[in-house]
Amino acid sequence: MSRGFVDRATARLTDAGFAAGWHAVRLLPEPAARGAFDRAGRWAAGRDGKGTRQLRANLRAVTGGRLSEPELTDLTTRAVRSYARYWQEAFRLPALRSERIVAGTEVVGLGHLEKARAGGRPVIMALPHSGNWDAAGMWFIDWLGGPFMTVAERLEPESLYERFVAFRESLGFRVVPLTGGPRPSTEVLREWLGKGGATCLLVDRNLGSGGVPVQFFGRTATLPGGAALLAAQTGAALVPTVCQFTEGGWRLVFSADVPVAGPGRLKDRATTAMQAVADAFAASIADRPEDWHMLGRIWADVPPDPPAGSSASPSPTPAAL
Repeated sequence: MSRGFVDRATARLTDAGFAAGWHAVRLLPEPAARGAFDRAGRWAAGRDGKGTRQLRANLRAVTGGRLSEPELTDLTTRAVRSYARYWQEAFRLPALRSERIVAGTEVVGLGHLEKARAGGRPVIMALPHSGNWDAAGMWFIDWLGGPFMTVAERLEPESLYERFVAFRESLGFRVVPLTGGPRPSTEVLREWLGKGGATCLLVDRNLGSGGVPVQFFGRTATLPGGAALLAAQTGAALVPTVCQFTEGGWRLVFSADVPVAGPGRLKDRATTAMQAVADAFAASIADRPEDWHMLGRIWADVPPDPPAGSSASPSPTPAAL
């Protein structure tokens, strides 16, 4: 059996699984759906796959090596359960009324966003993969009184990408592809912001070949610099925004907008701005690390933890060096 056939079959099964999820989970009573996904999160954490092991390594870096291994395992389990909660809610969001999302969302630092809008500036909300950013999007649309624009990464198969685009557009988002669109995504975003629009961009992991170096929890990481460049080119306010879960709802934490204008080279100003974004992310993520759903590698010196029972040692943290 060829590798290509296996990859195509896997992609079709993945797409079918998401299609079934969006349909079936909405039919379940909400308590049953929450319980099922929480159990699935616990199972996934115990299975200790590569994503979970990378998440644990990332959380070790976030907590600076201060946790014992049992404490870190407990935090990782909570983080995988939080990620499972994200998916449970994502599958149900198209059936939820925006009034419920708005009423159930606590907001910290809203004045930073209001200041930018009162000044007539377009807004770029820069987010990490934390909490439920899709639920946050529904709150944004209600507060803005209209849609915002965001970027979608190309997924395989194409049908799965189209399914995610349709999902987010059903919530009221305007979605442009990161690559492969009729026009470059940066051009479309620049035009949208130039008309006074708002955009939300996930910026805690660099997916392209570029990016800017920042210090993030004491380690060098590379973040995409596009949000800062767009802010400099359009005069938009660059507002770090972190989504979190509460016991029965959601929390949004807005930080002061990050200055990008000024003297010096644009590249240098963008790097300085993204460092300020990383600092704002770090403060909120450190407060509630279990809601940071980073199962991918973002630090070159933080690979996934070795499998349970392996003789290999986890990567040391700065505190342990």
